[in-house]
Amino acid sequence: MQDAISLHRLFTRHRSNDLAGTTAELRAGVDHQRMLSTLERNLDGMVFRCAIDAHWTMQYVSEGCRVLTGYGGEALVGNREISYETITHPEDRNTVREQIEAALAAGDRYRVEYRINHRDGGVRWVVERGTQVRDEHGQMVLEGFVQDITLQVAALQQQIETELRYHSIFDNSAIGIFQTSVDGHYLAANPALARLYGYASPSELMASLQDIGTHLYVDPKRRAEFKRRIREHGRVVAFESEVMRRDGQRIWIAENAHAVVAPDGSVLYYEGTVEDVSERRRVQAQLEYQANHDLLTGLPNRHLLDERLEHAIRVTRRHGGGVSVAFIDLDNFKLINDSLGHAAGDGLLVEVSQRLAHCLRDSDTVARYGGDEFVLILTDHGTDGETERILDRVLASIAEPLVVEEQELRVSCSIGAARYPADGDDLDTLMRHADAAMYLAKSRGKNQYSFFTGSLNTAATERLQLESSLRGALERDEFCVVFQPKVGADRRVTGFEALLRWTSEECGAVSPAKFIPIAEEIGLMPALTTFVLREACLQARAWPRTKGSTPGSAPLHVAVNLSARLFQEQDIASLVRDTLETTGLDGRALELEITESMLVGDVAHTARVLADIKALGVGVAVDDFGTGYSSLAYLGRLPLDTLKIDRSFVSGCDRGGQGLLIPRAVISLGHGLGMKVVAEGVENELELATLIGLGCDEFQGYLFARPMAADAVPAYLARAAA
Repeated sequence: MQDAISLHRLFTRHRSNDLAGTTAELRAGVDHQRMLSTLERNLDGMVFRCAIDAHWTMQYVSEGCRVLTGYGGEALVGNREISYETITHPEDRNTVREQIEAALAAGDRYRVEYRINHRDGGVRWVVERGTQVRDEHGQMVLEGFVQDITLQVAALQQQIETELRYHSIFDNSAIGIFQTSVDGHYLAANPALARLYGYASPSELMASLQDIGTHLYVDPKRRAEFKRRIREHGRVVAFESEVMRRDGQRIWIAENAHAVVAPDGSVLYYEGTVEDVSERRRVQAQLEYQANHDLLTGLPNRHLLDERLEHAIRVTRRHGGGVSVAFIDLDNFKLINDSLGHAAGDGLLVEVSQRLAHCLRDSDTVARYGGDEFVLILTDHGTDGETERILDRVLASIAEPLVVEEQELRVSCSIGAARYPADGDDLDTLMRHADAAMYLAKSRGKNQYSFFTGSLNTAATERLQLESSLRGALERDEFCVVFQPKVGADRRVTGFEALLRWTSEECGAVSPAKFIPIAEEIGLMPALTTFVLREACLQARAWPRTKGSTPGSAPLHVAVNLSARLFQEQDIASLVRDTLETTGLDGRALELEITESMLVGDVAHTARVLADIKALGVGVAVDDFGTGYSSLAYLGRLPLDTLKIDRSFVSGCDRGGQGLLIPRAVISLGHGLGMKVVAEGVENELELATLIGLGCDEFQGYLFARPMAADAVPAYLARAAA
C-alpha cells in the first residue's frame, strides 16, 4: 500500500497548492489503488522505483516489466534473481549512469536511450524517463517509466541507411541528377551534373544558373517545351536539347524527369536525370549522312534522291511549273577504269561530281546513282528552255579536259531526261523513262541528251512485259540449254559451254542479252543457274571421251556459268555435290565459270568456297577476264584453273599492234600462274592462228560452231572426229 501511495504522489506532486482543498474533497471518493493499477496495466512499458546505487536496485516494478525485459517483478525487485544494471547492455551502462547522474546533479528530470538484454537473448532498445524523489522514509530514489523503442530505432536506422544510400547514389552517380523549381533555378544538383555543365561543384552550378531557360538551353523555348510535356504527360522521357556549358561549348543532353506535386496538386519542383548524348548524336548524324550520301563523292545517294524528288514535286504542285529527272552515264568510263585502275576511276568520278554540282542552281539536286551514273533533279518554274540550257552546260563541263594522276583525260556523257508530270509522278517511273532516253542518246553517238518520248515508252512497256513473262517461264518449261564447243589448237573438241536460251510463249525467242539482266534484277538467276547445272550434267554424262584418248583419260568437260547471287548466298559446293550424285557425272567433267567481280570482297570466304568446289574434282574458270574488277591481286591466292579472254579483246588481235597487247598479257599471266587460257569469240582463221601463236590453249567461237541443242551434240562430235 505504501508503494501505491508513493506512486500516487509521483503522478500528483506537481499539482497547484491552490487546488489543494478542492482536490482533497474529490479524492475522498476515488479508489486510488484501482486507478493506478489500471494505468499501469495499460501503459506500454514498465513503471519503476529504484535505489540510486551501483545496481539500480529495483524497489518496485509494474506488470509491464515481464514484456519489456522477460523478467517478472519477483526476479528484479531487490535483485532477487538479477539486477537492472546487469540487464543494461554492457556497452551502454556507463553512458546511462553518466546521463542520469548529470541530470540529478542539476536537479532535472532525465531521458536516456539505451539497450537492454532481454531474457530471451535478444537486444531491445528502450527509452527511460524519470526523476529523483524522496520516498516515505526521506531517502532519495528514482521513479520513472521505461518503454520499448526497438521498432522505432530500427525504423530510424533504416531511414538513415536509406538516406545514406540515396546520398551515396546522388553524390557518386555518373549521371547528372537534379531538382529544379518551376520558375527555373536549381534546388539540388549532384557532382556529375556540375561536371557535365563545366562547374567545379554543385553549389557553384546552382549559384550561377539562376534561369535555366535562358542561361542553359541554346534554344530558350526548350524550357517551355519541357514544362509543357510534363504538364500534359506527367513526365519527359529522353528529352533532347542543345545546352551551353560554362566554357561556351555546346553539347547535347537527354533528360528524364517528372514533377513532384503537393497534396493539393500543385507542382513543388521537377526532378530527374541528365545524360550527355553529344557523341551519340554525332555518330547518329554521321550514320544518317552515310545512309543518305555517296561516300566517294559526297553527293546524295538513291535514298536521299527519292526524298529530294518528293520535295520538288510538292513544291511544283503548290507553285506550278515542272520537274525534270536527268539520268547521266559517262561514256567509255569502263575503258578508263580498266586501263588506269580504280584509283584513277575514283578520281574521275569525284571531279565529275564537282563539275555537275557547279552546273546546277540551288534548287536543283545532283546525286550519284551508282558506278558512273548520276541523276539530276531540275526544277522548271515556267522558264522556257531552262532545263535544256542546264543540260547543255553539263555536256560542255564534262567534256572539258581533266587531269587524273598526271594524265590528261577527256570524257563525255550521255543524258536521258524525263519530265514530271508528263512522263511519270514517282522516282521509279521517271528514272525508268530517263534511263530509256539515255540509251537513246548513246545510240545516237553519245555526248548528247535525249528526252523521253512515247516510242521509248513502248520499249519500257516491252521490258515490263518481258519481266512479267520471265517470272513464270521456268514453271512453264520455256527454257532450254544449248552447248557451244571448245577446241584445242589441233581443233579437237575438248568440251562444251552450257548456255541458257528462252523461247517465250508471249514474246518468242528472247536474246540472253535482254532477259539475263532482268533475271538478275528480279532474283531469278540462282534458280536458272541450278536448272542449267542439272541439264548440263545430265547431257555431259552421255558424251563420249575425246577421240583417240586412252582409257582413264579425262572425259569431255562441260562448263556452266555461275550466278553471282548463288555463289555468294548459297552453299554452292553442296549444290554441285548433290547434282553430280544425282546425274552420275564425274566431277572432273564439270567446270564452273565465275566472273571477276565474284572474286573481290571477302577473299578468305571466296577461297574456302572455291576449295570446297575443287575438292569435288570440279574445275574453276574466270569468265570474260579483263572486263570486270581489277582482280590480279587475288589470282595467285585462289584455286583457279582457267582464264577466259573476253571476245572484246580477241576481236582485232589479228591486226597486230595494240590489239595483241591484252591477249598476250592475259596468256602470259595465266601460264605464269599455272592456268589454262581460253579465247572466246574466235570468228576467223587469222584470229585463231594469231592466238595459237601467242600460246593460247583452247578456243571458242563461231569459227567452230554456234551453240547447238543437246541432241545435235553427238552428230557434231562425229563430224569433228572425221
